[in-house]
Amino acid sequence: MGPIITYRRVAQLLSPAQTGVPKLSVPTGRFRGVSTHDAGRVAADAPLPGAGERGRRWVLHIDMDAFFASAEQLTRPTLRGRPVLVGGSGARGVVAGASYEARVFGARSAMPMHQARRLVGAAAVVIPARGSVYGVLSTQVFDTLRARIPVLETLSYDEAFGEPEELAGATVGEVFAFCARLRAAVRERTGLTASVGAGAGKQLAKIASGLAKPDGIRVISPSEQRGLLAALPVRKLWGIGPVAEARLRTLGIETVGAFAALPQAEAAAILGGAVGTALHRLACGIDDRPVAERNESKQISAETTYEHDIRTLAQLRTAIEAMAAAAHRRLSEDGRAVRTVVLKLKKSDMSIVTRSFTLPYATTDLATLTTAAKRSAIDPVELGPIRLVGVGYAGFSTVRQESLFPELDRDPISEMQEPQPISGPGGSVAASRVASGERLWYPGLDVAHPDFGHGWVQGAGLGVVTVRFETSSTGPGPARTFAADDISLSRADPLGSLG
Repeated sequence: MGPIITYRRVAQLLSPAQTGVPKLSVPTGRFRGVSTHDAGRVAADAPLPGAGERGRRWVLHIDMDAFFASAEQLTRPTLRGRPVLVGGSGARGVVAGASYEARVFGARSAMPMHQARRLVGAAAVVIPARGSVYGVLSTQVFDTLRARIPVLETLSYDEAFGEPEELAGATVGEVFAFCARLRAAVRERTGLTASVGAGAGKQLAKIASGLAKPDGIRVISPSEQRGLLAALPVRKLWGIGPVAEARLRTLGIETVGAFAALPQAEAAAILGGAVGTALHRLACGIDDRPVAERNESKQISAETTYEHDIRTLAQLRTAIEAMAAAAHRRLSEDGRAVRTVVLKLKKSDMSIVTRSFTLPYATTDLATLTTAAKRSAIDPVELGPIRLVGVGYAGFSTVRQESLFPELDRDPISEMQEPQPISGPGGSVAASRVASGERLWYPGLDVAHPDFGHGWVQGAGLGVVTVRFETSSTGPGPARTFAADDISLSRADPLGSLG
């Protein structure tokens, strides 16, 4: 019989260079089941359950914890420990991310912002999303992961599957130690925490990471996977949505185990041939889907729902400019050029209209792409009130051909007519200035001051603006109040908050 593997022994396997912690310290974070218990209640010499059990295949699911909200708390240290809601603050705003401090009140992503604010109460801190910051941090996370797992199947900004070759045939203890090193590397590089799940396939790995959250590790051993799956609600099965769940419930099937107990032919008859068969295999713990790099995006887009309906062509053009610019920032990160520009308009009755314009050449020029989007615009007087505007780029090419006469592809409309301010995320206007020429400040806006450095607006009104000067590298910073027309205060690149 081999030696008993303890949490202390796992910690000893992690060198200080890999973890940034003393060699004999107990791994930090939350540890549940095979790999996780509350760190405050687990003795260093407690045995790691099933540590010596081997698995033929190990797939990992790495999921950043409350990524958007955590990124805000990282770059704006004053927000640490506070219930943060990221998203639009208007009547139609939606929560893009909620910190764990906000989640204890019931707030969650994709929830209407007004509902989340009501749940959290007066303590809620609502700030607009900053895609450029999340994009940089996401790149850092995936670069860190790829240094240890060359093939990653990314699912979004903040989660990915990996199947490290070195873990083939590894024990639970060895997988745990690998996951701990992985989490430590991500935290050292970004300052953010990740939860990692491990199992014999993608399904189990994703379930495991959910059980590990927040800030933990969960390894599902081969011997426990059947029992663990059987007890889960059937909705936990990847691919079972509300409709399929309701159909199974009417038949008295409420757990994954009950679904797995069906003959495969019956599962196929209930949910459809190919889908039912595939889901039944997953319910039985059979998941041989490979981990593979995802294909390059076929479209890059950005869209926003506005607090008040857009009713004039001038307002629509301003909205198109904002969305074209937001999508262009993502296009710049992609590195390819595009030929087709897609305009998406959602009317107040929820119907959607899409129009596209294809250029005779591929380009990355923002002015040209914006003009192409504007050319697809339909006057709201004719179409009806518009609540959502989106701009997407497609028809990718690695070759940029550009126009011989680019000025002919650029619409002079913006030079002829002053854009009208419109309602947007995080405040009342998406334009950079209001019609009166007054400067616009709103909570969450990144600003800079020649003496105090980078900061963000905490509040504005009655002719004054309060700014908190801090970044990820400063710790909580001081708040200072300025006159709204103080020329020393200027807008800043959000990336400056990364320190």
